[in-house]
Amino acid sequence: MVGQNMDWQKRDAVLKLIEEKDRIEIAIREQTSILESNNIGMHEPLVDAEDYPRNDIDVYKVRHARHQIITLQNTHKAIMKQIEKGLAELHSDFLGSNGEGHSMNTPTTSGNGYMNGHSNGDSWNGGTHEQCFATVGFVTPGSPADFAGLCEHDEILQFGSVNHDNFRDMTQIMEIVSHSVGQTVTVKVKRGHNVLNLNVMPRPWQQPGLLGCQINRKT
Repeated sequence: MVGQNMDWQKRDAVLKLIEEKDRIEIAIREQTSILESNNIGMHEPLVDAEDYPRNDIDVYKVRHARHQIITLQNTHKAIMKQIEKGLAELHSDFLGSNGEGHSMNTPTTSGNGYMNGHSNGDSWNGGTHEQCFATVGFVTPGSPADFAGLCEHDEILQFGSVNHDNFRDMTQIMEIVSHSVGQTVTVKVKRGHNVLNLNVMPRPWQQPGLLGCQINRKT
């Protein structure tokens, strides 16, 4: 009984982290809309050629929004790491020291961290029939992939409509990315024992490419 109470306490703690993550993502979207209303991104200059404040934008609001976005993104990354750690602990507790699961539902994540209860260990692993067809290489800090929570060495189980069964070559991924600019694409990845459903939004940013990460075919 004591062990089960500890399990539920850990689960509740992760749920609270996810709620905070959701609030942060809403705040980031609100600040991003300020930049969009000014037709400016995170790195364009705020002064003109003569070093005077630009008169085509609200410099104060843009500067404030940029600062808020950077702060919120850093907090978001830290919380995602805490969520991942909490899920890993729950997974360890679920298996138990002798490999037998507890009766409690073990959560997995959907969206960018929403939790769903499942009644067995196979559900935790995203289903025993899912297979990796690609892996994530480097992820550039501050990129759309970074913001979505993708990490180097993630094993990709699904990218939009592409999975192991229908994957042919990397052009399928490129087509999904190029046709989904400004829209969210669900990417299911396996990271250690955890399966995460992440929402990545391909978009132009301060560096070339629409994702800011490398995706490699699994060899």
